[in-house]
Amino acid sequence: MKLSSFRKKSPWILHYNAGGCNGCDIEILACLAPKYDIERFGMINTGNPKQSDILLVTGPVTKRSRERLVEIYAQMPEPKVVVSCGVCACTGGVFRGMYNCEGGIDQYIPVDVYVCGCGTRPEQIIDGVIQALAILEKKTKELEQSVRLKKEPVKEDTQLNRRNIAGEIIKTA
Repeated sequence: MKLSSFRKKSPWILHYNAGGCNGCDIEILACLAPKYDIERFGMINTGNPKQSDILLVTGPVTKRSRERLVEIYAQMPEPKVVVSCGVCACTGGVFRGMYNCEGGIDQYIPVDVYVCGCGTRPEQIIDGVIQALAILEKKTKELEQSVRLKKEPVKEDTQLNRRNIAGEIIKTA
């Protein structure tokens, strides 16, 4: 069984509020409650970026949160998926143009899934995370592409010389 099937069954989500009104954060907490129960998909909300697969960001990027957001993104292992949750995270929302707001998160880190709405509904968040799960599986499969070696190792005296066997890398499907 390949790694992609394990990642699909139990992705870990890291939730980060970049500086919004907490409306979307409340809806994310509703997703974890028994009514919507996002954990039925095997998703776990974690607090460690080094163990996370999906970064779920709410709120607009403020001057104080910009460096932390980029740092958290850099700490996550590959493959990783970013979900922008709420209109504030997508474009800056009602905070756009304010002195401390720098806009949406896609100006600083690459975003894979946009979940728009002001006070996004839990159903929208779950749909966005399911889309992120499909993107995560695709990225994982791209990393797992096998490499076929071009040449056989050469026997020199009593040892095998494996230095030039890679030649060119051929990806197989």
